[in-house]
Amino acid sequence: MFKWEKNGKGKEYYSNGKLIYEGEYLNGERNGKGKEYNYEGELIFEGEYLKGKKVEYNYKNNLKSEGENLKGEKNKKCQIY
Repeated sequence: MFKWEKNGKGKEYYSNGKLIYEGEYLNGERNGKGKEYNYEGELIFEGEYLKGKKVEYNYKNNLKSEGENLKGEKNKKCQIY
C-alpha cells in the first residue's frame, strides 16, 4: 500500500484554522527552515528543524542543541558532533 509523506514546503493547521507550522518537510517530518505558532497564532519558534526536532547550531563550539523558542525557554540537551 502507498503511504503519502510530506516533502518540500508545507503547512500544518490547528482545528481552529490557525497556522501551527509553515516550513520544509522531508519524509513526513519537519526538516529544514520553519516557523511554529501557538494556538493564538503567535510566532513561538523560527529556525531549523532536523528529523522533526528544533535545532540550534553553535559552530564555534561544534555543538548542536535543541532550539530556543522566542519566549526564551531553552532545552538543556546538547550533543557534540
